[in-house]
Amino acid sequence: MRHNKKFNHLGRKTAHRKAMLANMASSLIIHKRITTTVAKAKALRMYVEPLITKSKKDSTHSRRVVFSYLQDKEAVSELFREVSAKIADRPGGYTRILKTGNRLGDNAEMCIIELVDYNEAMLAAKEEAAAPKKRRSRRGGAKKAAPATAPAKKEVVEEAKAEEVTEAKAEETKTEEVAKETTEETKAEEKDSAEEKKEE
Repeated sequence: MRHNKKFNHLGRKTAHRKAMLANMASSLIIHKRITTTVAKAKALRMYVEPLITKSKKDSTHSRRVVFSYLQDKEAVSELFREVSAKIADRPGGYTRILKTGNRLGDNAEMCIIELVDYNEAMLAAKEEAAAPKKRRSRRGGAKKAAPATAPAKKEVVEEAKAEEVTEAKAEETKTEEVAKETTEETKAEEKDSAEEKKEE
């Protein structure tokens, strides 16, 4: 019977269990995600989340407390420099467990445990979901959507008509100029012929 056993002992003595969780927590902080069994991931989540909360206040005391658990200077400095800045606004729930199926061999349930703020794919999906969607009424949604595109077509048609009008005006001015030139030439020729007749 497991009376008053409030956490999973993971089949290890205390020293072995603490050393294992410290190593896993350091790896999680440095690499941002690790693959392990679901039982170990749940135990690790209970172990590492209070340490991440401690890192929000960057003081010598909190650094020493975290170091007493992790026993790894690199992990402590990474936690207080990088991770604490990312999770500053989050009020808990810093890790996520994603189940990946069972392990060949002993059929243990496997998972990935990761820091929530470092999964870029999920963050991008959240931003897309957070983007405001246009509201549509149930009746006549398609009919209302059509007039929205109609003004754009009207503008294009109006622009085309304006271009045609300007081209027509340009052609008219050209023909007028050509007509003037021809009339001037014919007048000059008529004068020349009249002068020639007078001379004769």
